Amino acid sequence: MTDTDRFPHPVYKDTVLAPLFEGVKTHYAAHMMAINKAHLVMLHGENILDTNDAKQIAHSLIRIETETDPDTLTYTGEHEDYFFFVEAELKRHLGDLGGALHTARSRNDMDHTLFKLALQSRTEGLISQLHALGVAMLDKAQVEKTTLITAWTHGQPAQPTTFGHYLAAALEVLLRDITRLEAAAEGLDHCPMGAAAITTSGFPINRARMAELLGFSEPLLNSYGCIASVDYVTGLYSAIKLTFLHLGRLIQDMQFWSAFEVGQLHVPGALVQISSIMPQKRNPVPIEHMRHLASMTCGRSEAVITTMHNTPFTDMNDSEGEVQQGGYAAFDSAMRCASLLSAFIPAVTINGDRVRANMNAACVTITELADTLVRDEALTFREAHEIAAIVAKDVIAMGQGLEAGYDAFTTAFCKQTGRETALGQQAFLDAVSPEGFVARRDRPGGPALPALDAAFEIYNRQQAALQLSQNARLTRRSRSAAALNAAFNTLTEV
Repeated sequence: MTDTDRFPHPVYKDTVLAPLFEGVKTHYAAHMMAINKAHLVMLHGENILDTNDAKQIAHSLIRIETETDPDTLTYTGEHEDYFFFVEAELKRHLGDLGGALHTARSRNDMDHTLFKLALQSRTEGLISQLHALGVAMLDKAQVEKTTLITAWTHGQPAQPTTFGHYLAAALEVLLRDITRLEAAAEGLDHCPMGAAAITTSGFPINRARMAELLGFSEPLLNSYGCIASVDYVTGLYSAIKLTFLHLGRLIQDMQFWSAFEVGQLHVPGALVQISSIMPQKRNPVPIEHMRHLASMTCGRSEAVITTMHNTPFTDMNDSEGEVQQGGYAAFDSAMRCASLLSAFIPAVTINGDRVRANMNAACVTITELADTLVRDEALTFREAHEIAAIVAKDVIAMGQGLEAGYDAFTTAFCKQTGRETALGQQAFLDAVSPEGFVARRDRPGGPALPALDAAFEIYNRQQAALQLSQNARLTRRSRSAAALNAAFNTLTEV
């Protein structure tokens, strides 16, 4: 018969406490030790603990760190969680003095500090991988800046552009997404320690010192918000979701372009799988894996965000251990997707023959013919548009490209305007050539070489600024870790 008065109930132990204990072993044990060391240094520095007590606690923390292999621990229910396991070890070594380390803090401020520390390293890893993707995209865009492709709208061939111009558009989105992740990283950079349960402490703690020792930029100011505001979680996972929602659209284009009927994108053999029964099949299935990894990342991120919906503005388990750990799967799928895409983009090439065939079949340069008539024949754009539409319809009916449409053009022009055109055959051919179409679009953001090269310079500066921001954070945290070790080691020597 189960004793329902004795904590923990066996089912609660197995369904909640044991999995949480395993999660702390895996994700937070090292961070908890860092918090313990920093808190001890701060307590001693503010004369809340005297030198002798601080020294004894420091030596005990070293023993616990040396003697405890978290991977070998099994949750028994003897201690409620990993925090109380560590405190019990301190008391085993030091007696009542072991409880002194918890002066002026709570599991509330410790938990959110642990979560932020765990998210910091994952976020920086993801940002670094996205920077690598951005570099790959920019490098490929520069290589392919004159490589013609057909741009599609509403599932139909629309206009000529270049592969470099297309990748530049995707890169702009990625840089904005990295900027959003940088803002989310800033949200992780404020330390909750010192908030204690809700309202700080009656002891003269130094919150700025704790933040500094743990590598944060500064304390999170309002103590209630330290344990209640989970926007550092929702903001981060929203930024991750948007990043991979946007990358998923790029990936879907790769799927469409590589289809046999379109054939615009060639995927090399290293990224193609064969059919087990159909010898003619070339299946670029890495695209499908990227697509589902991007989608899984979106879904996993949304699951974390949704868990925060309709929860109270206070400390609560809805935002804590199990939810935090569940979100880490989003980082896993995100890193895999971004890594694969970073290898995929440099490897693919454009099938120029199929691009030309699609352009000719769909008359994708016809807009420039209309523009030319406005410039050279003094027509309104609507008049020019009507003539160009007739030419495109006639050429498509003949099953030929626009280069064979000069006679159809002169006929349509005369019929619509009542006069002969002054546009000669060579001028007509120049107007409907894909190269001429692209070269004329030299406005900022356009696909012409001067405009595209100017954009590349901007992207290089933006990438450098974003990387500089990340490097500054990583350098500060590395220095803080060294400073914490030095300060803690000093306690063991006094």
